[in-house]
Amino acid sequence: MSEQILQKAKNIKLFAMDVDGVLSDGQIIYDAQGVETKAFFVQDGLGLQAVRQAGVVLAIITGRSSAMVERRAKELGIAHVIQGRDDKFVALMDLAAQLGLDLSECAYMGDDLPDLKAVREAGFGISVANGCMQTQAVADYVTQKTGGQGAVREVCELILQAQDKFDDFVKKFQ
Repeated sequence: MSEQILQKAKNIKLFAMDVDGVLSDGQIIYDAQGVETKAFFVQDGLGLQAVRQAGVVLAIITGRSSAMVERRAKELGIAHVIQGRDDKFVALMDLAAQLGLDLSECAYMGDDLPDLKAVREAGFGISVANGCMQTQAVADYVTQKTGGQGAVREVCELILQAQDKFDDFVKKFQ
């Protein structure tokens, strides 16, 4: 891991992310009654809980609206859930201002064109291994894992390591 990436991750106080393609694998599945279903990767959830417990504020910023996202966010203790917003960078700026944070203290993780500006302008911009090439090109860090398959956990562990809190996270389970 480069020293520049670790330094960016060390300063993070807010970790915001998209849902489809980041917290989920990007598939949107409807049942016969038209009810939307998403799958979330359990290891991502444990990573998010660890980062939150280490003092990083968590947020979801998504263009879609889903009761499933609300439910998952509540399970994980994600305090800020912003749904139905295509202007993700504006939403990130508004949230940072509300929390009294500079963008340099904010991480944003996205996978596609609607995430491009937020990834580029955040203090620590992240894309996933299966993200579009434009978003990957502006990201400070591109995960090895794909969205919905451990990419969020990878970033959580990176933040914990950069902030010297990873060993404390692991010790809870030993």
